[in-house]
Amino acid sequence: MRKVTLLAVVCAFLFLASFASAQQGDAWFGGGTLMSSGTCNFNSGCPEKGGFYPTVGADVIFHKRVGFAFETAWRGSQALYGGLQGETFRPILTDFNGVYQPRISKKVGLDLMAGVGWESVRFYSQNTYNTGNCFYFGQCFVSSHHFLMDVGGGIRYYVWRHLFVRPEVRYYYVNNNTNDFTSNNVFRVGASIGYTIGGPE
Repeated sequence: MRKVTLLAVVCAFLFLASFASAQQGDAWFGGGTLMSSGTCNFNSGCPEKGGFYPTVGADVIFHKRVGFAFETAWRGSQALYGGLQGETFRPILTDFNGVYQPRISKKVGLDLMAGVGWESVRFYSQNTYNTGNCFYFGQCFVSSHHFLMDVGGGIRYYVWRHLFVRPEVRYYYVNNNTNDFTSNNVFRVGASIGYTIGGPE
C-alpha cells in the first residue's frame, strides 16, 4: 500500500510539473466491464470477465495533440474465484500511456492510446488469515502481480463547453495472466465523463 501511495504522489507531481508547458489537460472518471475468452475448468480456473470496473484517469496534451496519460480501473466488488466458496478476488489494472488526440470537429475527437502498466489481482480467502497478510481495516489478501501492455481508444464528445463523454474500449495483454485465469488477453469496454482544461469551448 505504501508503494502505491508513493507512486501516486510521484505521478501527481510529474503531472502538475508538466502541465505548465501543456496545451491541454483532462481528467475523467467512468466505468465498464471486462471481457475475456475461455470457460471455467479445474486446471486453468475461470476467465477474467464480468463485474463493474470504476475508472479514474488524467492526461496532459502537448503540441500536435500528443501527450501522455495515467489511468487505473478496479473491480468494484469481490468476485467468486473459480467457483470456490470462501475464495474471492479483485483485479486492479493500472497503465501509463502515450496519447494522440486528433480532432474531428469542434465537439468531436478521438483518444488513441498505447502503453504499459501492471495488473494486481488480490485474492481473499479464509486461508489468507493464516499467512499474516492482513492490512488496514482487517482486510487479508495475497496479491498476484503481472506486467501488461495495452492499446485502445475512445470517441470524445463535448456535451457542454469543457465537459465531455467518451465511449471507449481497451485491450490488455497481461503477461503470465494464465497463472490465475484462462487467457492473457483481456478487453475492457465502458464509458467516461471528463473535463478538459485548455480545450474547446
